[in-house]
Amino acid sequence: MKPSRALATLAVAAMTLGLGACVTVFPKRPPSQFYTFGTEFPAQQAANTGAPHFNVLRTLTIFTRPAAGDRILTTNGNEAAYIAASQWVSPASVLFDEAESRAFDADNGPARLIRPGGMSGAGAGLRLEVQTFEARYPGDLKAAPTVIVRVRATITSMADRHVISDRTFESKQQAGDNRVGQIVHSFDAATVDVLSQVVAWTDSQAAAVATPAAG
Repeated sequence: MKPSRALATLAVAAMTLGLGACVTVFPKRPPSQFYTFGTEFPAQQAANTGAPHFNVLRTLTIFTRPAAGDRILTTNGNEAAYIAASQWVSPASVLFDEAESRAFDADNGPARLIRPGGMSGAGAGLRLEVQTFEARYPGDLKAAPTVIVRVRATITSMADRHVISDRTFESKQQAGDNRVGQIVHSFDAATVDVLSQVVAWTDSQAAAVATPAAG
């Protein structure tokens, strides 16, 4: 099934997010197909650098508003639209947070991600800003789009709140076909790629984090 798209401006796309939870009044509308992403990360064996383990507190993730809900965002130049009759099983911002946790859990490096309200002793805080999360068409709506996920990551010292490191990561994954399943597969691949980069970069900050984890 190819995605049916009614083009709208980015501003309109953002406003329609608020309508995503409303009950449809069109009984003939086909039921939505639900999708997810970032559910599996390959186990990563960290290099033996001798760096001590340290805790990183995950702070609030900032997610680009047009893509934060449960609709699958596409863009074509200055126009944006959502894929019809297809949506994420939960808001994309929630799925991305869950994927971040899985990425760190699969990693054997020194960084240990902890959640707000969890164990104490975090030497640093990690904030992610998801700036781009979309399937981008190359001007031809019949062509296969490229999924782009761009994330700015900031590690801040918990001791004095100064920025330890700040970096932007990006992944571009070409869909195998202009079909919903292939597009979703590319969202999954791009998310796994970006978060794997974030985890490796966080591991590399061990020496700069003031308070290592015990053990």
